[in-house]
Amino acid sequence: MVRAQHYFVKGLIEIPVIGSDEVFSWGVWVSLSRESFSRASDLWDRPGREAEKPYFGWLTTELAVYPTTTLNLKTRVHTRPVGERPFVELEPTEHPLAIEQHTGISLDRVREIASAVVHAGDGEQR
Repeated sequence: MVRAQHYFVKGLIEIPVIGSDEVFSWGVWVSLSRESFSRASDLWDRPGREAEKPYFGWLTTELAVYPTTTLNLKTRVHTRPVGERPFVELEPTEHPLAIEQHTGISLDRVREIASAVVHAGDGEQR
């Protein structure tokens, strides 16, 4: 929560890796309404919380490996069992991130993303 005006939850965008049982995950922040954040907070430590309906939210993490901004993509935040980060489902759109989440990515794409993230990190440390 930021100054009781903005409410955020951290979750995972999971992308299936084609040809394996693995998933590639992005840790992201999603903005929720005050009501949704309050409900999620009330249930945070409660067993069975995963039965809760998903919460609508807006993606607030910029993932620079995509050619167009990832900010403000529409999401559904699915609560998981206690101790697990929520699953962030992107609304199906033509955005490359949404397409990858729904169709999967190759292992080569995982390597490409990892390389881009590592190189971006190198630049920030200088």
